[in-house]
Amino acid sequence: MAVFRALVQAGPPGMAAGAIARRTRIAPSSLSFHLKELNHAGLVKARQDGRFIFYSANFATVNAVLSYLTENCCGGEDCRG
Repeated sequence: MAVFRALVQAGPPGMAAGAIARRTRIAPSSLSFHLKELNHAGLVKARQDGRFIFYSANFATVNAVLSYLTENCCGGEDCRG
């Protein structure tokens, strides 16, 4: 969640992997795993710029997930039950 939150706060330009690691205090090997999974799920995008990889939140996918959950959560029933 910390990685995703940092990317949402960074906005469309995103952040380099090293900056994400420093901000979240996640070890690079662990961070690499989480970024790969978020990318595979379509929640983040990766782009290469020179020798750096920049990651950004995929806002289109995030909005689609939120829309789906809003429309279909709990089949119209109270989710707190």
